[in-house]
Amino acid sequence: MKAKKGFKLRQICGENIIVADGIENIDFSSIISMNESSAYLWQAIQDKEQFSTEELATLLTEQYEVDEATALADSQTLVDQWLKAGIIE
Repeated sequence: MKAKKGFKLRQICGENIIVADGIENIDFSSIISMNESSAYLWQAIQDKEQFSTEELATLLTEQYEVDEATALADSQTLVDQWLKAGIIE
């Protein structure tokens, strides 16, 4: 998987929000809000050609006090949400 080009993480009013670059991409009906850990993971994958759910889980265990099984389950949930939102491919 990889992050689609044109989506940037911005902090707006204290919230981490994914926004599309360019006026033609503005669609306020599908704003994507991220918590601290998902924003951390989004930033970590920006320069990667490919990433896996397992890599996201490893990043979580390195950054937060979470066991591997929980990190893997959380990473899979996040990937599913990102796919549904259309911000990764």
